[in-house]
Amino acid sequence: MSSGNFKHDLFSQFARVGKALSNGNRLELLEFIAQAERSVDELAQVAGLTMANTSQHLRVLKQAGLVTCRKEGLKVYYRLSGDDVLVLLDALRTTAERHLAEVKQLVQSYLTTRDELEPLARQELLDRARDGLVTVLDVRPEEEYAAGHVPGAINIPLQDLESHLADLDPKHEVVAYCRGPHCILAFDAVAKLRDKGFKAARLEDGFPEWRQAGMPVETTH
Repeated sequence: MSSGNFKHDLFSQFARVGKALSNGNRLELLEFIAQAERSVDELAQVAGLTMANTSQHLRVLKQAGLVTCRKEGLKVYYRLSGDDVLVLLDALRTTAERHLAEVKQLVQSYLTTRDELEPLARQELLDRARDGLVTVLDVRPEEEYAAGHVPGAINIPLQDLESHLADLDPKHEVVAYCRGPHCILAFDAVAKLRDKGFKAARLEDGFPEWRQAGMPVETTH
Protein backbone atom coordinates (compact mmCIF):
# COMPACT_ATOMS: atom_id res chain seq x y z
CA MET A 1 0.00 0.00 0.00
CA SER A 2 1.30 3.45 -0.92
CA SER A 3 2.09 5.88 1.90
CA GLY A 4 1.99 8.89 -0.41
CA ASN A 5 5.72 9.39 0.13
CA PHE A 6 7.49 8.32 -3.07
CA LYS A 7 10.97 7.91 -1.57
CA HIS A 8 9.70 5.91 1.39
CA ASP A 9 7.60 3.67 -0.85
CA LEU A 10 10.51 3.12 -3.24
CA PHE A 11 12.94 2.21 -0.48
CA SER A 12 10.34 -0.13 1.03
CA GLN A 13 10.29 -2.04 -2.27
CA PHE A 14 14.10 -2.17 -2.33
CA ALA A 15 13.94 -3.58 1.20
CA ARG A 16 11.85 -6.51 -0.06
CA VAL A 17 14.89 -7.71 -2.01
CA GLY A 18 17.12 -7.24 1.02
CA LYS A 19 14.68 -9.17 3.19
CA ALA A 20 14.62 -12.05 0.69
CA LEU A 21 18.43 -12.19 0.83
CA SER A 22 18.56 -12.10 4.64
CA ASN A 23 18.58 -15.88 5.04
CA GLY A 24 21.52 -18.22 4.53
CA ASN A 25 19.40 -21.04 3.12
CA ARG A 26 17.90 -18.74 0.50
CA LEU A 27 21.33 -17.49 -0.55
CA GLU A 28 22.51 -21.08 -0.93
CA LEU A 29 19.41 -21.94 -2.98
CA LEU A 30 20.21 -19.02 -5.28
CA GLU A 31 23.72 -20.40 -5.78
CA PHE A 32 22.29 -23.80 -6.75
CA ILE A 33 19.73 -22.23 -9.10
CA ALA A 34 22.51 -20.17 -10.70
CA GLN A 35 24.11 -23.41 -11.95
CA ALA A 36 21.02 -24.67 -13.78
CA GLU A 37 17.25 -24.62 -13.72
CA ARG A 38 16.16 -26.98 -10.92
CA SER A 39 12.92 -28.50 -9.67
CA VAL A 40 11.79 -28.00 -6.09
CA ASP A 41 12.59 -31.60 -5.14
CA GLU A 42 16.06 -31.36 -6.72
CA LEU A 43 16.75 -28.15 -4.81
CA ALA A 44 15.52 -29.69 -1.56
CA GLN A 45 17.86 -32.64 -2.04
CA VAL A 46 20.97 -30.65 -2.93
CA ALA A 47 20.36 -28.10 -0.15
CA GLY A 48 19.54 -30.73 2.48
CA LEU A 49 16.18 -29.11 3.29
CA THR A 50 12.66 -30.46 3.50
CA MET A 51 10.34 -29.96 0.53
CA ALA A 52 8.10 -27.69 2.62
CA ASN A 53 11.04 -25.55 3.76
CA THR A 54 12.44 -25.32 0.25
CA SER A 55 9.08 -24.32 -1.23
CA GLN A 56 8.65 -21.61 1.40
CA HIS A 57 12.10 -20.12 0.69
CA LEU A 58 11.47 -20.23 -3.06
CA ARG A 59 8.18 -18.38 -2.64
CA VAL A 60 9.99 -15.57 -0.82
CA LEU A 61 12.62 -15.38 -3.56
CA LYS A 62 9.93 -15.33 -6.25
CA GLN A 63 7.93 -12.60 -4.49
CA ALA A 64 11.11 -10.50 -4.39
CA GLY A 65 11.58 -10.98 -8.15
CA LEU A 66 14.86 -12.89 -7.79
CA VAL A 67 13.66 -16.14 -9.38
CA THR A 68 10.99 -17.20 -11.85
CA CYS A 69 9.36 -20.58 -12.23
CA ARG A 70 7.55 -22.77 -14.73
CA LYS A 71 5.43 -25.88 -14.28
CA GLU A 72 6.01 -29.09 -16.20
CA GLY A 73 3.60 -31.83 -15.29
CA LEU A 74 3.56 -32.08 -11.52
CA LYS A 75 6.96 -30.44 -11.10
CA VAL A 76 7.82 -26.76 -10.68
CA TYR A 77 11.21 -25.60 -12.00
CA TYR A 78 13.03 -22.48 -10.81
CA ARG A 79 15.65 -20.31 -12.50
CA LEU A 80 17.20 -16.92 -11.80
CA SER A 81 15.13 -14.02 -13.11
CA GLY A 82 18.22 -12.51 -14.76
CA ASP A 83 22.00 -12.25 -14.74
CA ASP A 84 21.69 -9.11 -12.62
CA VAL A 85 20.83 -11.41 -9.70
CA LEU A 86 24.34 -12.85 -10.03
CA VAL A 87 25.79 -9.34 -9.94
CA LEU A 88 23.82 -8.67 -6.76
CA LEU A 89 25.04 -11.89 -5.12
CA ASP A 90 28.63 -11.14 -6.10
CA ALA A 91 28.36 -7.63 -4.61
CA LEU A 92 26.95 -9.12 -1.41
CA ARG A 93 29.81 -11.65 -1.16
CA THR A 94 32.49 -9.08 -1.94
CA THR A 95 31.17 -6.51 0.53
CA ALA A 96 30.83 -9.09 3.30
CA GLU A 97 34.34 -10.41 2.72
CA ARG A 98 35.82 -6.91 2.79
CA HIS A 99 34.02 -5.62 5.84
CA LEU A 100 33.00 -8.53 8.07
CA ALA A 101 35.79 -10.00 10.17
CA GLU A 102 33.76 -13.19 10.64
CA VAL A 103 33.63 -13.78 6.88
CA LYS A 104 37.37 -13.20 6.54
CA GLN A 105 38.00 -15.67 9.36
CA LEU A 106 35.74 -18.33 7.80
CA VAL A 107 37.37 -17.94 4.38
CA GLN A 108 40.81 -18.17 5.97
CA SER A 109 39.93 -21.20 8.10
CA TYR A 110 38.06 -23.26 5.51
CA LEU A 111 39.36 -22.13 2.12
CA THR A 112 42.71 -20.33 2.24
CA THR A 113 44.24 -23.10 4.34
CA ARG A 114 43.39 -25.54 1.52
CA ASP A 115 44.90 -23.37 -1.21
CA GLU A 116 46.88 -20.19 -0.63
CA LEU A 117 48.01 -19.86 -4.25
CA GLU A 118 46.59 -17.19 -6.57
CA PRO A 119 43.70 -18.55 -8.65
CA LEU A 120 43.69 -18.32 -12.45
CA ALA A 121 41.84 -15.44 -14.12
CA ARG A 122 39.08 -16.28 -16.61
CA GLN A 123 40.78 -14.99 -19.75
CA GLU A 124 44.07 -16.63 -18.82
CA LEU A 125 42.31 -19.97 -18.38
CA LEU A 126 40.52 -19.58 -21.72
CA ASP A 127 43.78 -18.74 -23.54
CA ARG A 128 45.71 -21.59 -21.95
CA ALA A 129 42.90 -24.09 -22.59
CA ARG A 130 42.71 -23.08 -26.26
CA ASP A 131 46.47 -23.57 -26.55
CA GLY A 132 46.15 -27.05 -25.03
CA LEU A 133 48.29 -26.14 -22.02
CA VAL A 134 45.85 -27.10 -19.26
CA THR A 135 43.11 -29.58 -18.45
CA VAL A 136 39.96 -27.78 -17.32
CA LEU A 137 38.12 -29.75 -14.64
CA ASP A 138 34.48 -29.14 -13.67
CA VAL A 139 33.86 -30.81 -10.30
CA ARG A 140 30.15 -30.00 -10.06
CA PRO A 141 27.43 -32.67 -10.32
CA GLU A 142 26.74 -34.00 -13.82
CA GLU A 143 23.39 -32.20 -14.27
CA GLU A 144 24.99 -28.81 -13.55
CA TYR A 145 27.80 -29.53 -16.00
CA ALA A 146 25.28 -30.58 -18.67
CA ALA A 147 23.38 -27.30 -18.35
CA GLY A 148 26.54 -25.29 -19.11
CA HIS A 149 30.29 -25.44 -18.63
CA VAL A 150 33.63 -23.93 -19.66
CA PRO A 151 34.43 -25.03 -23.25
CA GLY A 152 36.53 -28.19 -23.31
CA ALA A 153 36.10 -28.85 -19.59
CA ILE A 154 35.82 -32.45 -18.47
CA ASN A 155 33.36 -33.32 -15.74
CA ILE A 156 34.47 -35.38 -12.75
CA PRO A 157 32.33 -34.67 -9.68
CA LEU A 158 34.46 -34.28 -6.59
CA GLN A 159 33.30 -37.54 -4.99
CA ASP A 160 34.45 -39.45 -8.10
CA LEU A 161 37.82 -37.72 -8.52
CA GLU A 162 39.92 -40.33 -6.71
CA SER A 163 38.71 -43.11 -9.01
CA HIS A 164 39.20 -41.09 -12.22
CA LEU A 165 42.72 -39.77 -11.77
CA ALA A 166 43.85 -42.00 -14.65
CA ASP A 167 41.63 -39.92 -16.96
CA LEU A 168 43.84 -36.87 -16.35
CA ASP A 169 47.11 -36.20 -18.18
CA PRO A 170 49.83 -35.91 -15.50
CA LYS A 171 51.86 -33.69 -17.85
CA HIS A 172 49.13 -31.05 -17.92
CA GLU A 173 48.29 -28.58 -15.19
CA VAL A 174 44.71 -29.13 -14.02
CA VAL A 175 42.53 -26.08 -13.37
CA ALA A 176 39.40 -26.86 -11.35
CA TYR A 177 36.24 -24.84 -10.90
CA CYS A 178 32.83 -25.33 -9.31
CA ARG A 179 29.85 -23.19 -8.28
CA GLY A 180 31.45 -19.93 -7.19
CA PRO A 181 34.43 -18.22 -5.53
CA HIS A 182 33.58 -19.69 -2.12
CA CYS A 183 32.60 -23.16 -3.34
CA ILE A 184 34.66 -25.68 -1.41
CA LEU A 185 34.49 -28.34 -4.16
CA ALA A 186 37.27 -26.76 -6.24
CA PHE A 187 39.47 -26.19 -3.18
CA ASP A 188 39.14 -29.85 -2.17
CA ALA A 189 39.76 -31.02 -5.75
CA VAL A 190 42.97 -29.01 -6.00
CA ALA A 191 44.18 -30.33 -2.64
CA LYS A 192 43.51 -33.94 -3.72
CA LEU A 193 45.22 -33.46 -7.08
CA ARG A 194 48.33 -31.92 -5.52
CA ASP A 195 48.43 -34.81 -3.04
CA LYS A 196 48.61 -37.18 -6.02
CA GLY A 197 51.44 -35.26 -7.67
CA PHE A 198 49.44 -33.18 -10.16
CA LYS A 199 50.11 -29.52 -10.77
CA ALA A 200 46.74 -27.98 -9.98
CA ALA A 201 45.11 -24.57 -9.61
CA ARG A 202 41.66 -23.04 -9.24
CA LEU A 203 39.67 -20.72 -11.48
CA GLU A 204 39.21 -17.33 -9.79
CA ASP A 205 35.47 -17.89 -9.34
CA GLY A 206 32.80 -20.33 -10.58
CA PHE A 207 30.75 -21.16 -13.63
CA PRO A 208 27.91 -18.65 -13.04
CA GLU A 209 30.43 -15.79 -12.87
CA TRP A 210 32.14 -17.13 -16.02
CA ARG A 211 28.84 -17.11 -17.91
CA GLN A 212 27.77 -13.73 -16.55
CA ALA A 213 31.07 -12.21 -17.72
CA GLY A 214 30.18 -13.18 -21.32
CA MET A 215 32.79 -15.94 -21.61
CA PRO A 216 32.03 -18.80 -24.06
CA VAL A 217 29.88 -21.65 -22.77
CA GLU A 218 29.22 -25.21 -23.88
CA THR A 219 26.25 -27.43 -23.00
CA THR A 220 25.61 -31.15 -23.42
CA HIS A 221 21.82 -30.94 -23.65
